[in-house]
Amino acid sequence: MDRPKLEVADIFRRYGEAYRQEHGASLSTAQRHVMTAIEVCRTAALGGHLERCDSCSFERPAYDSCRNRHCPKCQSLARAEWVEKRKAEILPTPYFHVVFTLPEPIAALAYQNKDLVYGILFRATVETLSTIAADPEHLGAEIGFFAVLHTWGQNLLFHPHLHCVVPGGGISPDGSRWIPCHPRFFLPVRVLSRFFRRLFLTYLQEAFDAGKLKFFSSLECLRDPQVFRRHLDPVRHVKWVVYAKAPFAGPQQVVDYVGRYTHRVAISNHRIVEIEDGQVKFQWRDYRDNNQQKIMTLSAEEFIRRFLLHVLPGGFHRIRYYGFLGNRYRKQKLDHCRQLLGITPNESPSPPPPCQDYRDRYEKLTGHSLRQCPVCHCGRMITVKLLAKGRSPPAIPDTS
Repeated sequence: MDRPKLEVADIFRRYGEAYRQEHGASLSTAQRHVMTAIEVCRTAALGGHLERCDSCSFERPAYDSCRNRHCPKCQSLARAEWVEKRKAEILPTPYFHVVFTLPEPIAALAYQNKDLVYGILFRATVETLSTIAADPEHLGAEIGFFAVLHTWGQNLLFHPHLHCVVPGGGISPDGSRWIPCHPRFFLPVRVLSRFFRRLFLTYLQEAFDAGKLKFFSSLECLRDPQVFRRHLDPVRHVKWVVYAKAPFAGPQQVVDYVGRYTHRVAISNHRIVEIEDGQVKFQWRDYRDNNQQKIMTLSAEEFIRRFLLHVLPGGFHRIRYYGFLGNRYRKQKLDHCRQLLGITPNESPSPPPPCQDYRDRYEKLTGHSLRQCPVCHCGRMITVKLLAKGRSPPAIPDTS
């Protein structure tokens, strides 16, 4: 894919300082750090090296990346390495994609209590899938899956939900056989939805009773127990959205899917169409209008606000593994699953040498070279000089 002409970094460099001056009091430390990281990513501020083509002598500076997980430019290698690890874990069984979504009144609470409410979302989702799958009336087996937290919709508004990828079957209670689910059906969505709603609201109420929930600004009134209960009343009896998509077409589609979804950020640079006159235009897909692709125009201030809605708490793990894919016993349990499925256990892939250059790792994993000369397309870019870290670039004024 061609390098995008416009980037989120351009928006932050041009309008970020004005946003800080206007909204600095409401910015968290994590949000400030993300803004700065994206602004200086692949600029002289981080240093780098000078490259020269060994064929045509073309030269270019190659500046270092910020490596922030919210940066649209810094996910390619992490994504490729993660997918490579997951390839060895694919089982010869249908895979299903199940999505658990928080209703809007809960999402408002989640934004002011990200760490806590996101944790409850993971906990309720895991217990829902594991409990219903273990029920003999449904599957009667121990399942394994991983869950990925997304907090955005196509319009960048706050929309917390979990994407779960689940093999279609599990280990019997006595461990003696593999129990497959129906090839086109995993677990009943209505049952999942009701159980998930009950668990989540129970854990949320427990957090409130323990004084763990914090409320600010327009939500301050929710500190009152009666007001809090009334706030949740509308969601106690409505259907919560739990969506089970059709099974993947095969193991390769599973790998392709996880590669696209696991290391996404709120918006990719390729979706940005125009930055002009204090406004940002970007592509979005309107799922409520037959999946039509449209152009949305936001003020730069509103674009930055929406982007920062999705900054995760420091140290929060947005990809988690459960059941027989849980980190602690994953290898042993996967080997057992393969034995039950009648296939030879995979050998663990050897880790890359610790000193291997990131460009070599990227080429090995993706087949795309970062060293190929962009001018002659024949030579290879060779490092000829290291570039020391410089001063952070100044904000770019809006001169349009």
